[in-house]
Amino acid sequence: MTNTIPGMFPFRVDVPQSRLDDLRSRLAATRWPDELPGVGWSRGVPVAYLKGLVGHWLTAYDWRTHEAALNTYPQYLTDVEGQNIHFLHVRSPEPGAVPLVLLHGWPGSVADFLDVIGPLSDPRAHGGRPADAFHLVIPSLPGFGFSTPLAGPGMGAARMAAVLTRLMSRLGYARYGVHGYDTGSWVAPRMGEQAPEHVIGVHVNALLAFPVGAEGETDGLTEAEQRRWQAMQDFNDGYLQCNSKRPQTVGYALTDSPVGQLAWMVEKYKELTAPVDGLPEDSIDRDRMLTAVSLYWLTGTAASAAQIYYEEVSAGAWGEEESAYDEPGAGAAGGRGTVPTAVLLSTHDVTIRRWAERDHNVVRWTELDRGGHFLAMEEPEALVDDVRRFFGTLL
Repeated sequence: MTNTIPGMFPFRVDVPQSRLDDLRSRLAATRWPDELPGVGWSRGVPVAYLKGLVGHWLTAYDWRTHEAALNTYPQYLTDVEGQNIHFLHVRSPEPGAVPLVLLHGWPGSVADFLDVIGPLSDPRAHGGRPADAFHLVIPSLPGFGFSTPLAGPGMGAARMAAVLTRLMSRLGYARYGVHGYDTGSWVAPRMGEQAPEHVIGVHVNALLAFPVGAEGETDGLTEAEQRRWQAMQDFNDGYLQCNSKRPQTVGYALTDSPVGQLAWMVEKYKELTAPVDGLPEDSIDRDRMLTAVSLYWLTGTAASAAQIYYEEVSAGAWGEEESAYDEPGAGAAGGRGTVPTAVLLSTHDVTIRRWAERDHNVVRWTELDRGGHFLAMEEPEALVDDVRRFFGTLL
């Protein structure tokens, strides 16, 4: 059992009431900017929309309800290589269950996976087969949520992977799978590259793969791939630039203003959910979005969660430089990963298959006709199905 392992301590989310009272006071005292008429979402989050969402946060949203939902699952804190790590550890009732790590992204948290925990860990109770069961380890990535403070500079994807593979070893899991999206899709392949003898497979959505300047690498792209490549080039990278160049400076505004934190995150929900012409709550429940925003606000992690962008973009050009945490010849360091990899694409993802296959041992490729960036919340059934099918072929 986890709580018998030295250095691992049971944890429950229990935010002091004083922090919730402070949040309410700040929401009620918000200073609202003016906006140009008739511009809609083209220049950022509209004031009227955000006022409505803040009103819901202030008068209808109940943090304690969602805190209790998180606390229905066993959680722990531990120190790995000097980094404090918070994680959910949900063991399946099925004795033959496969260990599986679920890695969130930005703006995200462990709460992203609440809709898939039951089906993945206890498929018998959710219309599935006992053979599809997983023991789940769901960490808050370093610098996110309760995995704070950051141990120091250098916590990029490779070092995060090293911390998490060490965590899985400490938990006694010799063979396990990894799923990740967004930031998690940077870290998951690194876990496979660093510990191929332990990682049986890597499953990702929102995988990033880039051209490397090779002759002919953009020739013969399908129509869909041309749209993805164009979307990649046209992507509004204002967030990327702010987070990767000056994460500490961005953190002051977001840590001081809950409405600023909300606007910063809800624009990404709007931009990256499907349908593109809908509102964020057409795809993700408003309370689920507010739970994510509340976690960032209540833990004060706007700046620390942005540091991964600095490490990967400014310091390492998306992690392509080799670090002390990379295995020689690992895919992200110039070679090609060897661990079997599955790529699940939603309608919003921009992954180009040939570039993904260049860098990873892609053995499964699935394209959905629905869903956006946040599949665990938007299309949990589709995500569960693909995870089951992929790992079912590896056992």
